Amino acid sequence: MITKTSENPVLRVAPAAPAEAAAYFRASLAFHADVSDVAAALAAGGDPGFVVVDSRSTESWDQGHVPGAVHLPTALVPEQAAQLLDKSVPVVTYCWGPGCNGATRAALALAELGYQVKEMLGGFEYWAREGFPYETWQGPARHDADPLTAPVAGECGC
Repeated sequence: MITKTSENPVLRVAPAAPAEAAAYFRASLAFHADVSDVAAALAAGGDPGFVVVDSRSTESWDQGHVPGAVHLPTALVPEQAAQLLDKSVPVVTYCWGPGCNGATRAALALAELGYQVKEMLGGFEYWAREGFPYETWQGPARHDADPLTAPVAGECGC
């Protein structure tokens, strides 16, 4: 049994003060959106108030992408963003998943060009794993929700 705080790997570094923690988590929400929130906003119909940008390669896009997303590979952001995106509309970027920072690099490039941008946590991997519909070069597709990432019935409540 661990009895001393210094021996506890979780508390080896003390938690931040509540006000500092609130500021950090508030800031985090200004930079990130999760797949279920993006999916809910898109499914509500009408203008969601943002555009989704898939920052992956053409081959990845063809394999599967969020319906209605704009395809803008990260490397092409500087030369093509102005033709594809309106600076008055916030952008939500995504790439493959949590193990990839392509969406972060795309978000940085867009922010440096003057766009308001958030990154979609989980990327395309979690979009598909949570059972949301997607499009491929062959047409629409959808998988059942993975019970380790999303409720198979109802809502997560978070």
